[in-house]
Amino acid sequence: MVHEDRLSRRTVVAALGAVASGALLGLSPAAPASAAAPGLDDPAKKEIAMKLVSSAENSSLDWKAQYKYIEDIGDGRGYTAGIIGFCSGTGDMLDLVQLYADRRPGNVLAAYLPALRRVNGTDSHQGLDPDYPRDWRKAAQDTVFQQAQNDERDRVYFDPAVAQGKKDGLRALGQFIYYDAIVMHGDGDDPTSFRNIRKRALRSAKPPAQGGNETTYLNAFLDARVWAMKQEEAHSDTSRVDTAQRVFLRKGNLDLNTPLDWKVYGDGYHLD
Repeated sequence: MVHEDRLSRRTVVAALGAVASGALLGLSPAAPASAAAPGLDDPAKKEIAMKLVSSAENSSLDWKAQYKYIEDIGDGRGYTAGIIGFCSGTGDMLDLVQLYADRRPGNVLAAYLPALRRVNGTDSHQGLDPDYPRDWRKAAQDTVFQQAQNDERDRVYFDPAVAQGKKDGLRALGQFIYYDAIVMHGDGDDPTSFRNIRKRALRSAKPPAQGGNETTYLNAFLDARVWAMKQEEAHSDTSRVDTAQRVFLRKGNLDLNTPLDWKVYGDGYHLD
């Protein structure tokens, strides 16, 4: 017992000495680490992201009204539709309609699967006109189709963007900047794809995970994004970067906190 008491006293004395030494060096006792700011996958932040993208894609903050949206915007990708702009010419619409058919066999869009396979990679409407837009809007009333759109958006665009953003040490704004880029450009092998925009940015700046400054890196990424947008006439209006994302970045709003004010195509938007 005497031996244990001496050990206890020595332990206490050592601990007190360490605290005293810290005080002499001007150090404060360690405080509990604060919780990290939420990423873009936080439900509230994700809702902000959906509204920001909708302002650029559909000139509206009501992203849930876009399940029924469908038109050919003349960008060489055939029909563009739904909450994230699934395209008949790029494969993501085909994947979506196939998922819907798996979950709701015999649905109104299932009969278009052979045509969607044929037109994939083109801007053709062959086998889709004249009734495909009407049937898309009908399907959009089905909550199963709405959920399929949500799930494909997350699988193909949102989740990969957030994962890469976190890997690069980016906070919510940077994760959103990645998300908006992958929505527009996809993540293929072409020079203007998301992965190659990122590679272009890495030539001039490092992300936080590699020891770089977050703001400097995001500016480099946005510079690369603008370059990519200007390679295609349909994407040449860069206001979704210039008067939205760069506005948040200049204000140092790296956590994408509200209130937010921005413009896209000259239209102003506000979120509390």
